[in-house]
Amino acid sequence: MHPSVHVRTNPQKPAVIVAETGEAISYAELDAASNRAAQMFRAHGLEHEDVIAFMLDNTPHYYGLTWGAQRAGLRYVCISSRLTQDETDYILENSGAKMLVVAASLAPAALQLRTKIERFSMGGDIAGWPRIENELARMPAEPIADERAGVDMLYSSGTTGRPKGVRVPLPEEPAIDAPNSLVMLASMAFGINSESIYLSPAPLYHAAPLRWSMTIHRLGGTVVLMKKFDPEGALAAIQHYRCNAAQFVPTHFVRMLKLPEAVRAQYDVSTMKSAIHAAAPCPIPVKLAMIDWWGPVLLEYYAGSEGNGMTFATSQDWLAHKGTVGRAINGVVHIVGEDNETEVPVGEEGTVFFESESVFEYHDDPEKTAASRNSKGWSTLGDVGRLDEDGFLYLTDRKSFMIISGGVNIYPQEIENHLVTHPKVADVAVVGGPHEEMGEEVIAVVQPADMVDATDAFRDELIAYAREKLSGVKIPRRIDFLDALPRHDTGKLYKRLLRDRYWEQAKEGA
Repeated sequence: MHPSVHVRTNPQKPAVIVAETGEAISYAELDAASNRAAQMFRAHGLEHEDVIAFMLDNTPHYYGLTWGAQRAGLRYVCISSRLTQDETDYILENSGAKMLVVAASLAPAALQLRTKIERFSMGGDIAGWPRIENELARMPAEPIADERAGVDMLYSSGTTGRPKGVRVPLPEEPAIDAPNSLVMLASMAFGINSESIYLSPAPLYHAAPLRWSMTIHRLGGTVVLMKKFDPEGALAAIQHYRCNAAQFVPTHFVRMLKLPEAVRAQYDVSTMKSAIHAAAPCPIPVKLAMIDWWGPVLLEYYAGSEGNGMTFATSQDWLAHKGTVGRAINGVVHIVGEDNETEVPVGEEGTVFFESESVFEYHDDPEKTAASRNSKGWSTLGDVGRLDEDGFLYLTDRKSFMIISGGVNIYPQEIENHLVTHPKVADVAVVGGPHEEMGEEVIAVVQPADMVDATDAFRDELIAYAREKLSGVKIPRRIDFLDALPRHDTGKLYKRLLRDRYWEQAKEGA
């Protein structure tokens, strides 16, 4: 259950293929690269439990570093290239990283960093930084003497505040090829195996793309890595490489479905057997359209970087329980009330908690760690939802995104899920803005498919469209247009940036 194992049986099999160019790295090459990386980390004084940070674009060479860190017993922090300089410095300082590797394409951002740390560039030059390729070339491609399984230490995207680092213990079993829970889930629930050709369309610095693609390597499959998601490019990659598995977020589905029918019809996606999706509940009309197009191959799960639990739903499960994110396959789901202790009746909404043996903490933040627990030891990711009589979970929204207008709790997700299905809407975010009488008002920030539609007439059209499905309190009181929303490549919105803008404007006008 490790890339090094597959070198013995199939050394020339591609471990990674770049979707756009066809560049490939074999298992033998990946094994050698990870050994050189581990050797380099030791040569620079990094020991078991130490932390290393990567801030890179999607490149097949990413995996040589992550697998090198894994076999050197390190904690590896993969930093989003979309964060601000302040947020990146915060992660470096908070994590205690001793080394940083940055893509040369990110040189302007890298040169602004204040944290004093050993630094290397990758894929080009950054003024004053040594090239990691030169350092790696001097290292032997042999395993280090003290191999020990390491683990990722990933930070949130900063969508609702300061990024928070999820720290879990190093694996109890130190062997680098020991199986883990994700490998077992991937093979048993998601049908992933050595024959999988897995399309990875999202940035590797995010938890799901990184962990799932490395799981493919553990099982001996091939990762088809997209440098950047493009809806038609994803369809082309599925057809060209005959991908039979992939992981998406709902935003990817929306963008593929909004391609012209003639474009969609050009591509054969019949090889796809496991179209995994997560990150946010998928709007019901969107998922129905995807199942109609690709067949009942959509597999949905709900989980977090914290690893405290997971739910899972097949297409058949979902069609029988539309809107669900599945039943628990890791841990036990509990829905609790405002006191974070008392379970609410079946069908009622509350905070989603998992009861499990998994242990995590938010690094160097005991308050956030404590706030994620209750007295029973259950933990929450901060989501609101409900269970049905069959034990299927339905998510309402994140608690932190809730809008309180005139004493009424309003969750943006339902509004967003409806508005995004309008044919002239490319993307939408709903936030709460200040209102003198009601406390907050519902504001929809819409990215039109064509900015020529950013008119008062289109606002009226959207309001009418909202009234078709939503109750009066959920109808946006204000609609603004943007040519692009501040959305992470993983599909997550930096919603706080939008919300903060309205509250700051109110302060300035006061």
